[in-house]
Amino acid sequence: MVSQIAKIKTIITDSEIEALLLESRYIKKYKPKYNIKLMDDKSYLMIRITIKDKYPKVLMARRQDDKDSIYFGPFPNGSKALRIVLKIIRKIFPYQSVLNHDKKICLYHHLGLCPCPPIFDSPQLRREYSKNICHIKNFLDGNTGKIITDLKKERDILSKNEEFEKAILLQNKIKAIGLITGPHYKKYSDSGFDSDFTDKLRKKEINELINILNKNGYNVKSLERIECFDISNTSGSNATGSMVTFVSGKKDGNWYRKFKIRTLSSPNDVGMMEEILHRRMKHYEWPWPNLLIIDGGKGQVSTAVKVLKNTNSKIPLIGLAKKEETIVTADLKEISLPKESEALKLIMRIRDEAHRFAISYHRSLRSKALLF
Repeated sequence: MVSQIAKIKTIITDSEIEALLLESRYIKKYKPKYNIKLMDDKSYLMIRITIKDKYPKVLMARRQDDKDSIYFGPFPNGSKALRIVLKIIRKIFPYQSVLNHDKKICLYHHLGLCPCPPIFDSPQLRREYSKNICHIKNFLDGNTGKIITDLKKERDILSKNEEFEKAILLQNKIKAIGLITGPHYKKYSDSGFDSDFTDKLRKKEINELINILNKNGYNVKSLERIECFDISNTSGSNATGSMVTFVSGKKDGNWYRKFKIRTLSSPNDVGMMEEILHRRMKHYEWPWPNLLIIDGGKGQVSTAVKVLKNTNSKIPLIGLAKKEETIVTADLKEISLPKESEALKLIMRIRDEAHRFAISYHRSLRSKALLF
């Protein structure tokens, strides 16, 4: 393939969605030799719009077998990318997504995503639905500029007629289209948050925790790296310990570690915590954390303090007591934070992740024990 290249041309798009749509459009237009598999409609998904229906449906399809429908694609990045595109479009321009819609009102209507026939069975609402389908077709053709122009004209007319609520709805659609097709668009995620928002939230949590710790006798300048430890066992059997690592307030699975308890076979969470902390402190090659969090109260914290002294480690340490969700300091002082505290939310999220990781390993060992 490389030997037959005569020229390479790049087209810079403003967003991942525009790149996805442009790629599928060019493959369909030029039918390149080395994308021949994309012409096999049995392998790749397309978007199908049943334009001849009273209420056109927006569906996914693998074959172009309906002459009364129009198709967009194929989409080489698979069903995941295609579903993301459809999910975003539907929030802006609601549509029906099943070929034979039930006469009852569906769940998607309550979510504001489906104009159900029983609700939209009027000339005016059918016209609104028809506009949505036209906008979707323009969007999939890459004509976002035309969509925004049409919406702005309609918005201005509504404003002149003092139909301000309808005008606001159109303005929200204009903003949404600009967001997902503009240069600042971040990869869409189910959480609905962009990375800038998440980064700001993590920084806020960390800064609040630093302030709380320093007000209670600690000398913490940074919480770039936090490690948390937890124990899981059933009456002492198949006991496990976990270490999870959070960097800049976000979990870093590359530094998760699991421990199979070696020294104890009877229920003793404090003794088991002592074992896994000793084993962790022997690994000088692992990066040193700015803070250790122990899942447990004064007993676990006292043991952790002893381990740090025995290993000459001066890492700041706190525990989180489960029952009241209170922070236990290294000198066994208890700190109660309000439930809405961002610092408490951070500690609880880290603790919960350590708990989940410990339980998953414990269940794995328990399953193996049942088999052998």
